[in-house]
Amino acid sequence: MSERQKRIIVGISGASGIIYGVRALELLKAAGVHTHLVVSKAAEMTLAYELDMTAKELRGLADEYHPSTDIGASISSGSFRTVGMLIAPCSIRSMSEIATGVTGSLMSRAADVVLKERRRLVLAVRETPLHTGHLRTMLQLSEMGAVICPVVPAFYNKPKTLDDIVNHSVGRMLDLFDIEVGAVKRWKDDEEA
Repeated sequence: MSERQKRIIVGISGASGIIYGVRALELLKAAGVHTHLVVSKAAEMTLAYELDMTAKELRGLADEYHPSTDIGASISSGSFRTVGMLIAPCSIRSMSEIATGVTGSLMSRAADVVLKERRRLVLAVRETPLHTGHLRTMLQLSEMGAVICPVVPAFYNKPKTLDDIVNHSVGRMLDLFDIEVGAVKRWKDDEEA
């Protein structure tokens, strides 16, 4: 499947770090990957705190936007084919809903569908420190097939700016879907070239 044929669901929940979801949308658009966006109510509040961007501008970064209350959206069905779903950032609340099968919003419903269809679900968990309950929930999700991808910056690439750190982190998340966006400085690639 070429990058231009791929469809991915991007979820943005209310954890701090909304820039990760925004950057994922920007990089996916540049790579020609078709995006379906769902944003929690808490994420819209976080957006106002963290970025100089309106909710309308955020929605405009995606090819398709689905309100979090639209349980009948295309992404709520297993027959709607995607390469999977990235939730960046992923709040502990969203993570917990997904782990328990609670599908009270489109975000958790779409994630549940991705898991049942054995597609890739990547959760960019944004919380620290973690208590034992959080860790058990992450283990449960991992056993269900989700990839737990906490936002942990790399420094071997010698980042110069915050954007360098964000781009590399998001690029590594998208690597998990086999989507190359040109944002990752790969370990020892320069030496081997």
